[in-house]
Amino acid sequence: MGSRVRVGIVGLGFGSEFIPIYQNHPDAEMAALSQRNTESLQAIGNAFGVKKLYTRYQDMVADPELDAIHINTPIPDHAAMTLLALKAGKHVACTVPMATKVEDCKAIVAAARKARRNYMMMETTVYTREFLFVKRLFDQGELGRLQFLRGAHQQEMAGWPGYWEGLPPMHYATHAVGPLLSLAGKRAEWVSCLGSGQIAANLAAKYGSPFAVETALIRLKDSNLAAEITRSLFETAREYVESFDVYGDRMTFEWQQTEKEKPVLFRGEKAERIEVPDFAHLLPEGIRRYTTKGVYDESNNHLSFKQGSGHGGSHPHLTHEFIRSIVENRASAIDEATSANWTSVGLCAHESAMKGGERVDIPDFDAD
Repeated sequence: MGSRVRVGIVGLGFGSEFIPIYQNHPDAEMAALSQRNTESLQAIGNAFGVKKLYTRYQDMVADPELDAIHINTPIPDHAAMTLLALKAGKHVACTVPMATKVEDCKAIVAAARKARRNYMMMETTVYTREFLFVKRLFDQGELGRLQFLRGAHQQEMAGWPGYWEGLPPMHYATHAVGPLLSLAGKRAEWVSCLGSGQIAANLAAKYGSPFAVETALIRLKDSNLAAEITRSLFETAREYVESFDVYGDRMTFEWQQTEKEKPVLFRGEKAERIEVPDFAHLLPEGIRRYTTKGVYDESNNHLSFKQGSGHGGSHPHLTHEFIRSIVENRASAIDEATSANWTSVGLCAHESAMKGGERVDIPDFDAD
């Protein structure tokens, strides 16, 4: 590896959000792009001044000049693309979730360790300004002893690409799971989940999942803490929300009901609406502006900005952590074992829901 980490991005819808962040990071080089559509690939390459363009992902992974691959492709492709990159000796950043099968999570953990390369699941919720704010409160002791954690991700996926249609809600649960386990600093040990309601028959037939909503209880390992998560993807009336609530004995943080409101801090029974600050100052100067804006203009916003408010300014924080973990030769903050645990919470939760709420144990990905 040279003085800068040379990165290739595959998947240029949401993935294009990260191109200028890598270009302006002092330790990174935006070296290559990959997309199957030749015309679109060339247009994006020209727009950002990236010379190396690959229509075949396999060719980009085989490029000896690349150090790392950032995967932003459809969910069903994550595991196979990750394994291919790791086996080629590349560091890997991958958008959520890690995989859609527990067996694939295990395979990625094994491959990352065998290759001795970094893996990082790019979970946006643990780098939002809201999470960084609550994490600071917790680290400073203001929340006190954690008593309970709750997360929710409710989103209407009508109009998104076809592979989303009928997806089991918990197969895409990391946005609800990540903040809870990250703040607690614990792994999930087991989960029990109930499905509720039903979606249209044509949607349910695609994955064999009938539920409109899935809600799970999680027991945290080596802890007296429990957590609750709720997910919905179709036919449930609700404004988009990726939220977390943290209940402490001294202070509690609760997410706002609607996007236009402000979150609430409780000190005892006293409630206070608060303004959450931005945390761009934690980043290198060249990428600080990307906590408050994306690369698209107002007429061409990616759906993550239309529905998700740009993921709370998390993109440059994620990029910085991935690059610095490689430069510093250390595990990333959301390494392979962490990513597998967070992802498997949702996968095991859906299994539990299909079994009427039976307890399902989460595999131990930390074991050698």
